[in-house]
Amino acid sequence: MNNLKIGLLPLYVKLYDDIWPEARERVDAFCLTIVSEMEKRGLEVEQAKACRIKPEFEAAVRAFEQAEVDAIVTLHLAYSPSLESADVLAATELPLIVLDTTPTYDFGPSQHPDEILYNHGIHGVQDMCNLLIRKGKSFRIEAGHWADSDVLDRVADNAKAAKIAKKLRNAKVGSIGKPFDGMGDFRVPTDELRSWIGIEAIFVDPLDSGNAFDSISEERIDREMELNAVRFHSGTLDPETHRQSTKADLAVRDWIERNELTAFTANFLEVTRASALPCMPFLEASKAMERGIGYAGEGDVLTAALVGALLSVYPDTSFAEMFCPDWHNNLIFLSHMGEMNLRIAAGKPDLMEKSFPFTDAGNPVVAYGKFRGGQAVYVNLAPGRNNSYSLLLSPVEMVEGDGEDRMRDVIRGWFQPVIPVADFLTAYSEHGGTHHGVVVYGDTIRVLERFGKIMGWNTVIIK
Repeated sequence: MNNLKIGLLPLYVKLYDDIWPEARERVDAFCLTIVSEMEKRGLEVEQAKACRIKPEFEAAVRAFEQAEVDAIVTLHLAYSPSLESADVLAATELPLIVLDTTPTYDFGPSQHPDEILYNHGIHGVQDMCNLLIRKGKSFRIEAGHWADSDVLDRVADNAKAAKIAKKLRNAKVGSIGKPFDGMGDFRVPTDELRSWIGIEAIFVDPLDSGNAFDSISEERIDREMELNAVRFHSGTLDPETHRQSTKADLAVRDWIERNELTAFTANFLEVTRASALPCMPFLEASKAMERGIGYAGEGDVLTAALVGALLSVYPDTSFAEMFCPDWHNNLIFLSHMGEMNLRIAAGKPDLMEKSFPFTDAGNPVVAYGKFRGGQAVYVNLAPGRNNSYSLLLSPVEMVEGDGEDRMRDVIRGWFQPVIPVADFLTAYSEHGGTHHGVVVYGDTIRVLERFGKIMGWNTVIIK
């Protein structure tokens, strides 16, 4: 997982420094405790000094913006008048997570009255949140005792969700060719993707792409082929087919890096003998996802951007497509033409030549693998009416299966939803799920649900 960075913004009131300056030692110590606890959860913390008046809030938020934190986390160390902070927090584009906690767990009648000074930040939270709502600033809030609840875990979940949202809103997707003619479910005009989400798309015409794809040296092709021979079962692979496929893969890799793409997609019907690429770069799509670059097939810019954003937090993420129902075993079979994140392969993939009858382009080399077993979430981003979107989240169990594997020359995977397959497929299409999706391994449902809410989408859990 790439580094998650939050800006911790402690809120305080100048009046207390004027009257009870001795209180700051304990107040500041509690703030450092929260920093330490967040770091234990894998977050890099950019900490501001306790802010009391508007200029201090302005300086802190400006520093967070310059540090490119993924989100601001507020921590009320006492009551803090909202008019000192609300304008500044409402103006920043950084996501806002409100941590509503206090140092002391038990505050019954036997508690010493001096503890009030250190534990009354909740009404500062209420003051600030009211102003933020009135100013139209969205935020996530998590409440609970820092040590005797899972509130800090929930804050960390929100930080992960904010990072995914940030990556999606800054996605840059390269498309080799235009979207597959006739496929409509994932297609959204690029100007709408840019204005409503922030996704930038650049298109390369394979027939006019000599300037897009650089020539690749023979030595570099040799090195890549040698690496392929080590990491894959390659059998009796034709050397010339392997060479031309590797040339295409490396040309696409350079194009990705040169344009600083976060994801790419390709329409296989537009790769022909006349194009700059000698064949479809299926193997590079698999390697790109392994490196954290998003991918989706058939010119699907939207799903490619989503895969890239999810990879920024969850490296064990892959583009996938539901192909066939296994009614007998209550499973869904996943596949695609030749792409999967190599990180999630069960065992060593098989490197094979793929027959390519669709155009007159050369045959590509593909790493065929099986999706490994384990807990996962099947994710789909479905465009809706009037520039709306639904994020469909389906908790699933990836299943490797037993017995003879007769599909070694196919990208393959199976998942079992938590409800019967028939009910799952019904619900999926009732909510407009598209035929392209994403598999995210791990217990990720809480983070992904928060991601959908940060984006303002209709977020549906199918279970």
